[in-house]
Amino acid sequence: MRRAASRGLSGRERPPASAQRGVALLVAILLVAFGTILAAAIAYENAMTFRRGAATYAFDQALLVQEGAEALAAYGLRLAQKSDPQHTYASQGWGQPVGPLEVVPGVMLAAQLEDLQGRFNLNNLVRQDGTADPVQVTAFQQLLVMLGLEPKWAGYMVDWIDRGTDPSIPDGAEDSVYMGQTPPYRTPNRYITSASELLALPGFGRDRYLALAPYVTALPYGAKLNVCTAKPQVLDAYLGHGDFSSDVQGLAKHRAAATACFPMLSDYQPAADPATWSKIAPKLQMTSSYFRLQSFITIGSTEFNLYSLLLQDPTGQVRPVLRTYTPD
Repeated sequence: MRRAASRGLSGRERPPASAQRGVALLVAILLVAFGTILAAAIAYENAMTFRRGAATYAFDQALLVQEGAEALAAYGLRLAQKSDPQHTYASQGWGQPVGPLEVVPGVMLAAQLEDLQGRFNLNNLVRQDGTADPVQVTAFQQLLVMLGLEPKWAGYMVDWIDRGTDPSIPDGAEDSVYMGQTPPYRTPNRYITSASELLALPGFGRDRYLALAPYVTALPYGAKLNVCTAKPQVLDAYLGHGDFSSDVQGLAKHRAAATACFPMLSDYQPAADPATWSKIAPKLQMTSSYFRLQSFITIGSTEFNLYSLLLQDPTGQVRPVLRTYTPD
């Protein structure tokens, strides 16, 4: 009778108390583990949300500092134009690096302004009618040779920009070549917006780009070379011989100590023969309108490299026309 009663109404035996305690313990362990996982997930998500918020705040702060650096650069360029509207050269003051300086507690700024019209403008290779400019092509070929690169890349770059569909002779490439790349792509047949488009030329490669990048830029067509700030290799590329690049340090020291443009067009002309000068003179000037501002901003342990393309109009006003996170 006792045995039957212990089975209950169903007639089944009840599990012993020890088994019931084991099940309860297992359930408790599972609940604790689940709670721990849930708490860890919430804590991780909160931490990531905080970091995202901090990064967004730091990025916004860096952009504001960059705008302040642009205003400082604009002020310096306006002063330089007022002091000498006929010439633009680094020793006017705008070419001196700024900083590092503490803008506000915990925020550091270092900035450098460069005259981009001291570089070879790749867009000048092709005239507005879509045909190659032989003077610019020759200068670019000579620049490539001076830097130890093959002159054929001038023809490739012309075909990258021009409107034609037939490759340049003897060197060049159009869609028939680019469609065979992996992955295939086409030539844009328009002016470029970044010198880094050189990397799209088949076989050009990173090493050639790193060697050439400091001497070239992608400005609107017609932006002339400023001989006052031009790199010595670019000056010699138009001349066809190495008068200035043979003493790079000497030219840099002379410019740093000078209180005027050097070389002026009157100094540059004797280095060219009369036939060459008549061709290259229309491509040169002694003023600039396009400048690149590099702003290196440190906020705590976070670093930002920001670049601004600044345009100075004939009235002296300066405005940013492009902001990027890479130089090209």
